[in-house]
Amino acid sequence: MIIWLASYPKSGNTWIRSLLSAYYYSESGNFSFELLKNIGLYPQKKYFDIKIDKPGEINSYWDISQKKIVSKKKTIFLKTHNSLLSLGGKNFTKPEYTLGIIYVVRDPRNIITSLKNHYDLNYEQSLNFMLNEKKYIYDIREKNDYSDFQFLSSWSNHYKSWINNNLFKKIVIKYEDLEKDVYQTLKNLINYINVLCKINEKIDEKKINNCIRSTSFEILKNKEKKEGFSENVYSEKTKKKIDFFHLGSKNKWREIVPKELHEKINNTFEKDLKNLKY
Repeated sequence: MIIWLASYPKSGNTWIRSLLSAYYYSESGNFSFELLKNIGLYPQKKYFDIKIDKPGEINSYWDISQKKIVSKKKTIFLKTHNSLLSLGGKNFTKPEYTLGIIYVVRDPRNIITSLKNHYDLNYEQSLNFMLNEKKYIYDIREKNDYSDFQFLSSWSNHYKSWINNNLFKKIVIKYEDLEKDVYQTLKNLINYINVLCKINEKIDEKKINNCIRSTSFEILKNKEKKEGFSENVYSEKTKKKIDFFHLGSKNKWREIVPKELHEKINNTFEKDLKNLKY
């Protein structure tokens, strides 16, 4: 069965993946980039028996690929940025494939600043990215390979599709709660996963502390500089890799986003900010 680690891009998914991979896939809780392979991206090429050579046709293969995954009768974490909306009449996943959901949500005003860096955009382009109800992403590493095509829709539609569903067991993690109290947030998450997976072992406090220490933003940023990071993207303008770990706790929209855009951004997300208590 699948435990989905889902989020809109640049919402903290990689931080959660790092914490969980260090806790569940290492002896000591000390993180390395290699551990992230245990919580891979879905969709991607290895999960499909057919080449996905056109954007938007992957929805026809969601069902059969997930059926194949769960046929191995193992619990697997999968990261995705896909929304839980149907595409072409096809549902992204089903209860018979999904054990539970971890959804990571973040203040949209800080997502704008991260999107700007990650995709080499300006602020207006970042905002339009988040408002586009037809938005999708993919990262072609081979010609005409769209096996990692992910349908986002708008940021608002994305989080609602996961948070408001009643088909699956779920836990919602706020990125801001990780920043305020990573220890308690991670402990709550581990409790949720252990109940889902019927793991009766006592939580390893020492391991949790090692997970937190070895996945601090500063350590991850330094590791990226020294070792590289496979999830970087290239700037279309400079043709150089863009730093994945960019600002961390320094990403504060009030201080970064031009003041003349503050009112527009707040008005745009007003209902969602109230809904999520931001």
